[in-house]
Amino acid sequence: QVQLAESGGGLVQPGGSLRLSCAASGTIFSIYVMGWYRQAPGKQRELVASITSGGSTNYADSVKGRFTISRDNAKNTVYLQMNSLKPEDTAVYYCKADNTVTTTGVHDYWGQGTQVTVSS
Repeated sequence: QVQLAESGGGLVQPGGSLRLSCAASGTIFSIYVMGWYRQAPGKQRELVASITSGGSTNYADSVKGRFTISRDNAKNTVYLQMNSLKPEDTAVYYCKADNTVTTTGVHDYWGQGTQVTVSS
């Protein structure tokens, strides 16, 4: 059984920074893509950033230049450094592991989410 555990959310003032972490645990042989999504109240879940096992990254236009995604393949962990935070970044942030190779096959997994609130 694979589980994703997120941490690092919280309350921050506009212009501040937060760093999210997501660690995948279980019997994992590889994870092709790890990513961060967010969902604000009344809105659909959207991709924030993703990174492949080879290090290729993809960002939503709204976070380019402010957020940086990285990962440690040996630890099956992905990070999201968020700088210059804005009130519109307020949302629940979810970690996702795509094409995760386990003993039972290839699956996608979601974390439980962590709240990020940007407010003065």
